[in-house]
Amino acid sequence: MSLRSLNVGLIGGGGGAFIVHPHQRAIHFDGTRQVTAAALHPDPDIALVEAKEWPFPIQGYRSYDEMIESEVRKPAGQRIDYALIVTPNHVHYDPAMKCIEAGIPVFCEKPLTVTLDEAASLVAAVHEHKIPFGVAHTYLGHWSTRFARFIVQCGLIGDIRWVDSFYLQGWLANRTEDQGVIQAEWRVDPTSAGASCCGGDIGTHALMQLRYITGLEISRVSCRMETFVQDRALDDHFTTYCELSNGGRALVRASQIAIGHKNDLGIEINGTKGSLSWIQEEPEKVIVSLPEQPDRTYWRAAVTANDGFLGDIPSELLAESTLPSGHGEAFHDAFARLHRCFEQDVRAYLEGIPFHCDGNRYANVEDGYTGIKFIDAAVQSNNQDGAWIDM
Repeated sequence: MSLRSLNVGLIGGGGGAFIVHPHQRAIHFDGTRQVTAAALHPDPDIALVEAKEWPFPIQGYRSYDEMIESEVRKPAGQRIDYALIVTPNHVHYDPAMKCIEAGIPVFCEKPLTVTLDEAASLVAAVHEHKIPFGVAHTYLGHWSTRFARFIVQCGLIGDIRWVDSFYLQGWLANRTEDQGVIQAEWRVDPTSAGASCCGGDIGTHALMQLRYITGLEISRVSCRMETFVQDRALDDHFTTYCELSNGGRALVRASQIAIGHKNDLGIEINGTKGSLSWIQEEPEKVIVSLPEQPDRTYWRAAVTANDGFLGDIPSELLAESTLPSGHGEAFHDAFARLHRCFEQDVRAYLEGIPFHCDGNRYANVEDGYTGIKFIDAAVQSNNQDGAWIDM
C-alpha cells in the first residue's frame, strides 16, 4: 500500500525569498510529501495574495498564528504534518516554539535562532514534547558528505590532527544591500540576522561540516570577525581558530567578500594515517590521500567495498545514492535527502512509534543550539581581541 503524502506548511517564503524554492522542490521530490498550506509574508494581505499566486494550489493564511490555529483543528490526514520555517533569522524562534507546543514537527532554516537563550528554550521544548525537529544544514544531505563521515569515523585516516573547514562567497564584496537585494538587506541588519552576518549565515555551515564528518566538537575558539565593506553593521569575513575535543586543531573560516567565489564550501581533514578532502562545488567526489600512494578519488555511486582501503560499507549508505555515477546529484538532491530522512521521523511520531532524531541523518535541535553557541563564543572572542573562549 502506498503511503499517504505528508502535508507540509510553509512559514515564510514570500517576497522573493530564494531558499523556499529548493525546499519545496525537495519536499515534492519523492511523491510522499506535498506543500498544502502557507503563511508566506508578515503583511497579512500580501500573504494571501502570494498564496493565490503560488505555482500550485495551497491554503493561504494571513499569519503563521492563524495557520497553526486552523491546521491543528483539522482531522488527522488533512492538517499539516510538519512546518517548514524559511523566514529571516529573527523570526525563527516564535513560530518554531508555537508549532512545538501545538504538536507540529518543525524543519527550520539555519541558524536556529538569534540568541543563545532562545536556542536553549527550543531544545528544552523539543525534549519536553518529544517531537521531531530538524535544522536545514543543506550540505549534510550530500551523499559524499555522508561517505566522508564514514571514512573518517571508521578511523581510516587515523586520529584527526588538523581540519580546515571553509565557506567562501563574493556576493557581498560591495554594498549589495543598497542595490535592492532583499537577501542582502536583512543579512547585514543586526535586528534581523543577529550578532553575525558572515559567521551566522555561512560560517555555521563550515562548522557543521566539521562536526558531522569528524564527530568531534569544538572545545574553545579564538575568533576575528571583520567588516571590510565601509559602514556595514555586521561582519563580512569570519576567521575562527579552534581547539577540538580530541586535542586537535581546526580553522573554521568564512568570507562573503572573496570575489570569484560563489558557494565554495569545502573541508580538508588531516589525520595520522592520511587526509581527506571534499568540495561542495564538486560534490560527486571525495579525495583520500595516503602516504607514498597515489590519491584515491571516490565517486558517488561508483564505490566498491573492500578495495584495499575501504572495508565493509553499510548497505543503507550504498542504497542512498539515487542516481548512477556520472549523473550528478547536487543541491536539490541534498535538500531532498534531508526532507526524506525527516519524513521518516515525522511518520514515526504521528504513529506513536519511537524515533531517533540523533543528528546522524540531518541536523537536529541540539546541532542548531551548538551553532548558536559557537557564534556566541566567536563574538565574545572577537570583542576581547581574539581571546580564547571556552565552548
